[in-house]
Amino acid sequence: MHIPGSSALRGRYAGATVAAVICMTMFTVPGPAPAGRQPHSASAPPLDWKSCREAEGFDCATAKVPLDYRSPRERTIELAVVKRKATGPGRRIGTLFFNPGGPGGPGTKELPLWYKLFPREVRERFDIVSWDPRGVGDSTPVRCFASPEEAAKWQERIPAGFPVGERQRQTWTEAYAELGRRCEQRDAQLLRHVSTADTARDLDRLRQAVGDPQLTYLGISYGTFLGATYANLFPGRVRAMVLDGNATPSSWVDGGSRSEPRLGTFLRVGSDLGSAATLKQFLTLCGRATAERCPFSAGTPGATLTKFHELMGRIQKQPQGTWTYGKTIHNVVTRLYFQTEWDGLATALQDLWQRRTPADEAPPTDTALYAVLCPESPNPRDPRSYEQQERTAVARSGDTAHEWAWVPEPCATWPATAAHPYTGPWNRPTAHPILLVNPTYDPATPYSAAQAMARELADARLLTLNSYGHTALLNPSSCVSAYESRYFIDGVLPSSGTTCQPDTTPFTGPKPREGLHTGGGALARVRKPTPRA
Repeated sequence: MHIPGSSALRGRYAGATVAAVICMTMFTVPGPAPAGRQPHSASAPPLDWKSCREAEGFDCATAKVPLDYRSPRERTIELAVVKRKATGPGRRIGTLFFNPGGPGGPGTKELPLWYKLFPREVRERFDIVSWDPRGVGDSTPVRCFASPEEAAKWQERIPAGFPVGERQRQTWTEAYAELGRRCEQRDAQLLRHVSTADTARDLDRLRQAVGDPQLTYLGISYGTFLGATYANLFPGRVRAMVLDGNATPSSWVDGGSRSEPRLGTFLRVGSDLGSAATLKQFLTLCGRATAERCPFSAGTPGATLTKFHELMGRIQKQPQGTWTYGKTIHNVVTRLYFQTEWDGLATALQDLWQRRTPADEAPPTDTALYAVLCPESPNPRDPRSYEQQERTAVARSGDTAHEWAWVPEPCATWPATAAHPYTGPWNRPTAHPILLVNPTYDPATPYSAAQAMARELADARLLTLNSYGHTALLNPSSCVSAYESRYFIDGVLPSSGTTCQPDTTPFTGPKPREGLHTGGGALARVRKPTPRA
């Protein structure tokens, strides 16, 4: 699921004691698929792998798939696919498919950046494959502008983070209404066929193309909704599935109702609540630390919280350089995603407090997000309703809620509706159980959403990471890596109620590692992300 701001979680970073007894839930020979009508399954697309030009050590291919799986002999589109071969030693098991979230995360760009975040044993035993979902990146894309210059000119109109005041709200709503019109004019047919269900069917075609009888999959953030969709469209084809940073399916599709909901997608998911809880933890840990370890510390958690509210009030009244209130809150939410960014967030806030202007960052708008989100996830159709949603969210969640309330506003005027979305049921029995992972303080996909996902899926086990940040993959825990490795390789689930600890805690330095290790959890810095879920 998308996190405020626009473009993808362009990766940033990639184990602790295993105290619980592991329950022996092993893989078995696949049986017949559970009852329920399966979607049309056409022949697998051939994959002609060649060395990637821009990612050393990776292979690239292009797959052709139907635009509309109900009319497979009509228009086709292309999917850009990337692979890193299993490194060995040991017997190769198969292919692990990875979706980096979004909607709209381009896997061909993000897998090479995040590859070292995967546990070593998983890299040894599996080819790891990702792809640009339909409508995204180097696959057949949703293009709304004739040139980068035209897109940049449109982008200049958008207030950073979210609109503040009547004038910015009008500019925002008019600009996004124009965006929808531009996208529809360039390819109205494609806009109706970029839903999560369409992508899940593409994923099943790619599974067939690599020759795996069942799917092995890791999805983070929005990729958890994609995984849940696949598991319920193709329940008999699930070999192993890890969903990390969970977006509850019923919240995403609003229970399958096409009636107009009162709240937008991310307020239904609870992203504003997750950000508020994580921000409180950031300020608490900062306040317990010295100013040397956390520059924004005011000496105690309470004093640091008060300092933050005073700073936000000041920025609201008087922006500091290019740092408006909207841009500042966007920066806060973005950096809460990654524990490795908490030091930088503390420094930026302290700079603002001392009336120094931090380095400027202006993320571009991600049109792929809206192309997937708006046609399948109901949102209020009256642009004026988002101001009231904002007030409701801020009353329950505070400063960070402003952005979450406005992220789905472009859906109010989006021109397309998904032709064949999947809206449930979500409890079809799968061939093998699913492993859910979630930090307790996740600013985009709150822990409560993972608990709800565990209830909604037919057979899922929740592994808790007692830590902070968006997804366990991007916030290191060798404990989580160890459990994921055993699950992917041998089908062994952690026992019910298992909790992992992180490798480090913000503002305190690294912790010693102990217990079960698989080589996972190495900290790998990659390029700066702009968050999404």
